[in-house]
Amino acid sequence: MTDRIHAQLAFLTEVDKLKTVLRGTTLCDSSRRENSGEHSWHIALYAMVMAEHAVKPVDISRVIKMLLIHDIVEIDAGDNPIHGDHDPAEMAAIEQVAAARIFGLLPDDQAQAFRALWDEFEAAETDDAVFAKSIDRVQPVVSNLETNGGTWPEYNVTAEQLQTRVGVKVQRGAPAIWDALKRRIDTWFGQ
Repeated sequence: MTDRIHAQLAFLTEVDKLKTVLRGTTLCDSSRRENSGEHSWHIALYAMVMAEHAVKPVDISRVIKMLLIHDIVEIDAGDNPIHGDHDPAEMAAIEQVAAARIFGLLPDDQAQAFRALWDEFEAAETDDAVFAKSIDRVQPVVSNLETNGGTWPEYNVTAEQLQTRVGVKVQRGAPAIWDALKRRIDTWFGQ
């Protein structure tokens, strides 16, 4: 039992590093960039509040679990903003290695369960994962809207890019949320 507890504590200590990973999105008050630990907490709360808008019924407990662990790989891989300049295939490979290392710190049963949830989120094929991916995309949009475009100008984001890279994913799992945001997005982009 002691070995199990030590492994769990080692994992929890390691994932504290997620708080040091700065993201491309700023806080809603524009004071600074958020970190990935804050992002994970915030989108878990988004999921709790917005679950009624999922296109299909979801198990909110599973969605929250996915959202709390989905960015843990950023400890090794860093944050790669959706509008940034990086190779998605290369990043996916780096994240796979990170997932194996970080989840591997846990006892085997937990390592397998956490990894299965992470893989499910990444594949975005189940209703729970589709909604989780949608909500993961919503929060940065809201932050950018609340900060007069936030980092969109920095990344030269266009309305078309936002629709292609973000809107399509949000519409897949929470179309009503995207419809509500689209009006504000169109206004910001002057459309």
